Amino acid sequence: MSDNFTPDFAQWSLDAIRQEGGSLSWLEENRFDWATTTANALEQILEGRTIIVVTDEKRKWFESYILNTLNTDKLDRPLLPIMSIDSIYPHYDSIKGGEMIDILDDMISLSFKDDYFFWYIGRGDDKRADIVKRKDNSFFWIFDEEYQNAFSLKSYDEYLDIKLLQLYKLFNSSLNATMFGEVDVST
Repeated sequence: MSDNFTPDFAQWSLDAIRQEGGSLSWLEENRFDWATTTANALEQILEGRTIIVVTDEKRKWFESYILNTLNTDKLDRPLLPIMSIDSIYPHYDSIKGGEMIDILDDMISLSFKDDYFFWYIGRGDDKRADIVKRKDNSFFWIFDEEYQNAFSLKSYDEYLDIKLLQLYKLFNSSLNATMFGEVDVST
């Protein structure tokens, strides 16, 4: 092994999961779904794309948590462009029909010059997921549904909130490792 060896993201994720001990054992069997979807999101972050967070109503608390901690002053890394869909269009919940989603999608594409991706956390059948599902490069932590480029969870899991916090901690560690060249996420 040479000095400039960097592990692939799937192996790095497995090592990170095992390092956490039993608390993340539930994730070990799903690590390939995790690694595939997360590597794609991390690669987009490294390319400088803006992250637009969208959650269903029950996960608004988690959206706030992400927005308040991803760029905390306690981190020793560059700041990342991140915002919520609600900060872009506060009336998002009043959207009815595909035409208004098209108009909003056009406005976001023009504003960010298609240099963004959505990060959706919530139920797959929630109407807030509609705009996110239109973009092939979206990053999903989706509940009760299998979806392309998605990490799936169950909304009725009694430990769902704990798992979301654990996933976020792993995501944040993955982001640090990626930004500092400890792991390669390129596809």
